Amino acid sequence: MNCNSDCSTQPIYYRIKRYSVFGIITLIALILPFITVEGKHFFLLSFDKKQLNLFFTAFDMQELYLMPFVIMLFFLGIFFITTLGGRVWCGWSCPQTIFRVIFRDLIQTQLLGIRKNIHNKQKEPEGQIVKRFVAVVIWACLALLAASNFLWYFIPPEDFFVYLQNPLDNSIMYGFLIGITAFLVYDVVTLKENFCVYICPYARIQSALFDENTIQTIYDEKRGGKIYDEKGHKLGSKPPLATDDCTGCEACVRVCPTHIDIRKGMQLECINCLECADACTPVMEKLGKTSLITWTSYNAAEKGVKTQYFRFRTIAYMVALSIALIGLFAMGTQKEYMLLNINRTSQLYKMADDGKTVENVYTFLFQNTDSKDHLYYFDISNNDIKIEKPSEPFLLKAGEKVKKVVILVSVPKELKVEGEDLPITVKAFAVDAKETIIVERHTIFIYPKKSDVQP
Repeated sequence: MNCNSDCSTQPIYYRIKRYSVFGIITLIALILPFITVEGKHFFLLSFDKKQLNLFFTAFDMQELYLMPFVIMLFFLGIFFITTLGGRVWCGWSCPQTIFRVIFRDLIQTQLLGIRKNIHNKQKEPEGQIVKRFVAVVIWACLALLAASNFLWYFIPPEDFFVYLQNPLDNSIMYGFLIGITAFLVYDVVTLKENFCVYICPYARIQSALFDENTIQTIYDEKRGGKIYDEKGHKLGSKPPLATDDCTGCEACVRVCPTHIDIRKGMQLECINCLECADACTPVMEKLGKTSLITWTSYNAAEKGVKTQYFRFRTIAYMVALSIALIGLFAMGTQKEYMLLNINRTSQLYKMADDGKTVENVYTFLFQNTDSKDHLYYFDISNNDIKIEKPSEPFLLKAGEKVKKVVILVSVPKELKVEGEDLPITVKAFAVDAKETIIVERHTIFIYPKKSDVQP
């Protein structure tokens, strides 16, 4: 929305709002791993226990059919947010941005006074070696916490702190912890915003997701004046016309963490942090005008038309996200509280009782994926086939796995076709919860040739 010089709208500052979002995201990330419901986490991909915890429900590795839906939601969500709000993730939610704000603005500037203020991010501090070393040490401690927090989504905190007490037995975990911490120190202290500009793949794909209605950080060239020509060459720090509102103070340039001049137009390096808008706001406020830099769309800024939030792209992403979310919940409701894998032995069949019975031997792998102990047993769909072993139900504790040798028998008088393979259905169940915990698996019972059967 364009605003004339007599506009009385109160100035908008994004910094406090962004810091509030940073704080909320940080608290959620730190606290969420400790919140459990009946021992299950909101999200946990445990390679140790070979489990996926999702929405406080535990799924075994054999139930990882949910992961494609989680991955689809993740990428579709990024595409949807980018199409709608540009690189809003980068400026408002990305850990890289949050970490740099903590190190540069909080530790270096506010705490140790290495930088004079947070409004100049172009000039790196010089000298003050002791203070700069202290800043790195403080950040290294926070980086260790951040690395631990990351690992809590793969190793639950209740196990993580136990493993910490035995470093020799958990060298792999220690290796990841130290490696992630070292990377975060290098990234935040040395690599800085170069990670966003040169390494992060998100910057490379975002331009393909933008359109004229995507919300971006935009300099109002109509009000402010032209700083760069069509070829990107800078005409001067201040626009040439006396009617142009830009004062040429370049506060927006000095404050930019990715070292760009927003007056040049949309650039891949822009992370939508809106630091430049906050820097321009007090300058324009002294002139009784609104900021020359706003968070709006190209259509609204250049054409003066209303931003279309609901358009083909965004609607298509919302539909795709809805389908993926419905699929996730639908598949999640199909969770089996017991798992059963059936494998046949190398011996196809065996004649027993002097040829009076036929035996087939199987290996059944049972797993109790419930949070409670249960007694398990199974039935065979064909009444002519009997269970010889195991003869009684067996107990499985919560999360326990067990292999059972299963022997099924039949009698030769039931043979109809030479070498016949009879499809059978194994219905396994929890004896104490037969109506709710039950699974079916299909296999075959192999009969011998008639020549092998004694009359």
